[in-house]
Amino acid sequence: MEMEHQMESQKRRGMSNEDLISERTGSLGCVGWFIVILSSIFTIILLPITIWFCLKIVQEYERAVIFRLGRITDRKPKGPGIFFILPCTDSFVKVDLRTISFDIPPQEILTKDSVTVSVDGVVYFKVNDPIASVANVSNADLSTRLLAQTTLRNVLGTKNLSELLSDREGIAHSMQSNLDEATDHWGIKVERVEIKDVKLPHQLQRAMAAEAEAAREARAKVIAAEGEMNASRALKEASLVIAESPSALQLRYLQTLNTVAAEKNSTIIFPLPMDVISHFMRK
Repeated sequence: MEMEHQMESQKRRGMSNEDLISERTGSLGCVGWFIVILSSIFTIILLPITIWFCLKIVQEYERAVIFRLGRITDRKPKGPGIFFILPCTDSFVKVDLRTISFDIPPQEILTKDSVTVSVDGVVYFKVNDPIASVANVSNADLSTRLLAQTTLRNVLGTKNLSELLSDREGIAHSMQSNLDEATDHWGIKVERVEIKDVKLPHQLQRAMAAEAEAAREARAKVIAAEGEMNASRALKEASLVIAESPSALQLRYLQTLNTVAAEKNSTIIFPLPMDVISHFMRK
């Protein structure tokens, strides 16, 4: 019995949604047809009264899945507009086909490099197959919400912190494909998944800020050192040019004096050539 049950389960997992629905829409049997015919006769006899129970209306964005004596009557849902049901034997479930969005609650996730982060997101989905969403799962909306939380944990658990912060689009596409594949049996189409916010621990935020500040200071020191090196090379070249012409040094002294005098200072420092001083020192 257990082997037969496992084989039956594997067979059902291999079936498509249409195969499962066609299996459910089997014959009503003799007793079922007798009840349906009896209900139809009473409906026709009491038509002025029963007409208000037979007529049903669904909106443009809704579809109705009709059950007759517990079985799905048709492989296609009814609607939009007016449709008929038989009292006492038929019941129906309305399914909303509009896109539904929900927020994934913040999830505490341990990344691949052992960093604990809190991540939340948003999922957009809609019912693609109304009959499968009613017949294959008890609550398609709740099941999709719970599956989105576990999928977020599973996908982010394989990512490093740097990948989590820089590759949000790739993570969103991976989550969408996983969710869409898992919910296809439920008649759900996942249209879009987005990662909203990634919250890091305060200690990690301070450590990352200190690391970024140290990197900026290191780059600033390297730039300053390169500037000093370029300035020293320029001064060396200028000294070689001045050494070739002694009068150039005198002109440079006069330019410096002109610059100091233009600032209206009370004290003026006049540089003397070294050869003049050395002349007096020899005497």
